[in-house]
Amino acid sequence: MNVLLIAVTAAVSYLLGCCNSALILSKYILHDDVRNHGSGNAGLTNFYRTFGKKMVIWVILGDLLKAVLSCHLGAWVIGSLVMGGGGAAVALGKLVGGIFCMLGHSFPFMFGFKGGKGVLCGAGVILCMDWRISCICLGVFAVLVALTRWVSLGSMVAAALFPVTCWFIWHDPLVTALAVIAGVLIVARHKENAKRIVHGEENKFEIKKE
Repeated sequence: MNVLLIAVTAAVSYLLGCCNSALILSKYILHDDVRNHGSGNAGLTNFYRTFGKKMVIWVILGDLLKAVLSCHLGAWVIGSLVMGGGGAAVALGKLVGGIFCMLGHSFPFMFGFKGGKGVLCGAGVILCMDWRISCICLGVFAVLVALTRWVSLGSMVAAALFPVTCWFIWHDPLVTALAVIAGVLIVARHKENAKRIVHGEENKFEIKKE
């Protein structure tokens, strides 16, 4: 029964993740697939660079909301029903839901497994975990983006910090291991960005004037 509950949680979280806001809005509302422009990525940054401020707020809200829903589903089903509650158990449940949501966002089956890089979903997961983790990871992200205007750099560093902060909060090997997986998912999706940063060729974030 517990295995079934975990499997259902993972499946529902993955399906929620597949509801990629940038893809849905660009394909079905704007009738212009965001993946046909810029970096070819179905994420917030490429959506903003391609379409400007129009509907960006809905991309942000949609991707954050699905991550939050997935984390709370995992916390309830896995953390409470399967593992009986407790801080580390709830954190573990949130991470299972969040990771599968990120997988769905990055590899949506209904869009040919070509999605985004999971940054907004990752931010949603971080926000659900612990306020101290949120302050550290998202604070470092904001500072780095403000200083360098490289969203990718801020994303990778925040993702790398995530498992470290999880360890200091819970001191739980399994929670930390899942946090490592979540961080690796984001860093791995940014490997080309990392190469461009090293060569000084990465595009800098600019606020569009409309």
